[in-house]
Amino acid sequence: MDQQAREQAFMNALATEHFVLQAARSAIVGDQVGRATIYIGAVSGALIAFGFLAQVVTRLDPFVIAVLPALFILGELTFAAMWHNSVENLVLLHKMQAIRGYYRGLVPEASRFFDPPEADALHQAALGTVGLRVVPLRMLFTGASVVAAMNSILGGAGLGLLAAQLGQLSDSVAVVVGLMVALILFGLHLLYQQRQSTQVGLDQRAGVGRLDANDGGMS
Repeated sequence: MDQQAREQAFMNALATEHFVLQAARSAIVGDQVGRATIYIGAVSGALIAFGFLAQVVTRLDPFVIAVLPALFILGELTFAAMWHNSVENLVLLHKMQAIRGYYRGLVPEASRFFDPPEADALHQAALGTVGLRVVPLRMLFTGASVVAAMNSILGGAGLGLLAAQLGQLSDSVAVVVGLMVALILFGLHLLYQQRQSTQVGLDQRAGVGRLDANDGGMS
């Protein structure tokens, strides 16, 4: 295969890779929406069921004890999956930006059709990311954080009710216990996201470093 055929095959491969990455990102977004819908629907359905049951039964405790742990487990699984999807989405976006950067440098006229390199940094800033790491404050606005907040409230409410039943606490003390537990749980979720985000960024930089070293050895 001559040089021109190699270059043409490489361009076709890049175009195909760009299309595959975009399709994968679309699938990830669809999966996130589906998981969030299932979780929020389960929580809403449980609350509505509690409202109806409260009108026909004298004790609601057995139903709450049975439903809240199941909802909490579902929420944790949803949170973990949505955060994994968010990180994977950032990885795919980073790869797409690398391909666009290659397209941008092919010919001088490419600057008319592709944004300048600074636009990629601005796009990442708009997403609240630095490379593959999420800015801590912007982490509050991810889909995973929304699920984490709801699940932390569920966990706090469940433990508050449990403390009120076992410890014979007053309603005000039980509310304070539930609130403190919810805040601690939410903080742990944010800490998990931050650590995972930092680790992914470190792994990505290490991979880029190894790639640069290999390229240097080949040249």
